[in-house]
Amino acid sequence: MNRLLAFSFALVASLHAGETLYNGIVLPDQWPPRRAEVPADPETPPYLKSPPKVIAIDVGRQLFVDDFLIENTTMKRSFHTPEFHPATPVMKADQPWEQVANKPGTMPFSDGVWWDPKDHLFKMWYYAGHGAGQTCYATSSDGIHWEKPKLDVMPGTNVVLKNGRDSNTIWLDLNATGPEQRYKMGVYAGGMFSLLRSGDGIHWNKAGPGSKTGDRSTFFYNPFRERWVFSIRSSSKRGRSRDYWETKDFFNFAPEVSTQQQAVPWMVSDTADWKRDDLKAQPQLYNVDCVAYESVMIGLFAIWRGDYRGSHATPRATELEKLGRPKQNSLCIGFSRDGFHWDRTNRQPFVATSEKAGDWNWGNVQSVGGGCLVVGDELWFYVSGRAGKSFPGCTSHDAASSTGLAVLRRDGFVSMDANDDAVLTTRPLRFSGKHLFVNLAAPKGELRAEVLDENDKPIAPYTLDACEPVSGDKAKLAVKWKGAEDLASLAGKNVKLRFHLKNGSLYSFWVSADANGASNGFVAAGGPGFTGPKDTTGK
Repeated sequence: MNRLLAFSFALVASLHAGETLYNGIVLPDQWPPRRAEVPADPETPPYLKSPPKVIAIDVGRQLFVDDFLIENTTMKRSFHTPEFHPATPVMKADQPWEQVANKPGTMPFSDGVWWDPKDHLFKMWYYAGHGAGQTCYATSSDGIHWEKPKLDVMPGTNVVLKNGRDSNTIWLDLNATGPEQRYKMGVYAGGMFSLLRSGDGIHWNKAGPGSKTGDRSTFFYNPFRERWVFSIRSSSKRGRSRDYWETKDFFNFAPEVSTQQQAVPWMVSDTADWKRDDLKAQPQLYNVDCVAYESVMIGLFAIWRGDYRGSHATPRATELEKLGRPKQNSLCIGFSRDGFHWDRTNRQPFVATSEKAGDWNWGNVQSVGGGCLVVGDELWFYVSGRAGKSFPGCTSHDAASSTGLAVLRRDGFVSMDANDDAVLTTRPLRFSGKHLFVNLAAPKGELRAEVLDENDKPIAPYTLDACEPVSGDKAKLAVKWKGAEDLASLAGKNVKLRFHLKNGSLYSFWVSADANGASNGFVAAGGPGFTGPKDTTGK
């Protein structure tokens, strides 16, 4: 009877099964999921409740940001945050058109920061002059020192779009069907989220009618499913929230999306998001910028924790209101393996505001379109922040914006740590590559690995005793076994990996088709050495 019941459940599930993703996750046939509202309490992604029986790992470095890959472990998970580069802020208001009416500002309000492999340059689009509604453009050879070229859109300035705007998103589409669509923009102004396109990122043309949305609406590309996703500002019982709408053709975003209510409720700031002691405001989800990094989607969640203007929740709030402190948005991190459901286990700020008046990020920290860049063995996160009235001469709470650079180790969101000896065993995996690599910090320790069959029996010659110990502190280290040239004999088979770690931290692993360690994973907004949206070079 139990066997018949199990078969019945499996049959029902197969009848309602939809697309199979790159990692083995099977989506339901109705996608995205339809629901009346998003629960107020945290949700566990369905793929963590019921992982695939076999996980395919041919795409990207495999990160331990959740338990998706882990069958069991005695290692301890640690979350990490980036540190600001000493040159921060790397972009300041130093031109007349960036300092309108004593409201200086140079902030990507999403906008975008990208590495362009064609021109071998970092490129930044940003909002200039608070209230002026100008989009400006800057370039850099090193990502730290930025030039503001004099262009012909507004002669003598680096302005590329002078019409009024609120937030904006710009995407460098390396898979564009035509050169005139290489750069894509979604800009919010006057209640509409309008679509533009450009061949050079400087001269823009309207490309679609767009749709009515709330302010701070954005978009991103999910390359795992080849879908453009529009993250639409909406309202819910928990205040600001996000609706979801996806399409294969970016320019399909049209009035019907709002008039026919095609978008579905997606995300809110839930009960696990904490309140500031000086405001006691219920947090709200101000914005989400997303991007594909290696084998996952990362989400930068701008969590609003209150605004001092008009708020007298505490004496301290009243004091800060008088000082002109900006609204309190900080960035938290989330991860998704299906592009819709998010794991946000760590609720502490990934990029926080400063508590010191006068600092460039005293409030309103916002992420950029493209999320982050891969620069050598680091991830670079450009973020904007605002000093408000604490900036000398500034007359607005929301102005005095500039742009900072936060730096994290590559794959460095999460590590699995061992003080003495600890073990981590993966779920059943399948790969087509043949070279195993790890991102490891164990200068005074070591890592060894063994390959198991589905019954947890070691597969010779990939045994623990035959594994050559790996030590050091590098983002790419090869794992090898005596008596085996590579893992080619296991390609296409269902196996498990068991890592034995002593005194160190393991950030990721992957099986590459090349000895150079190319991961075939996505590299977010790119970076020097990458020629396309994926890591095909191992650099």
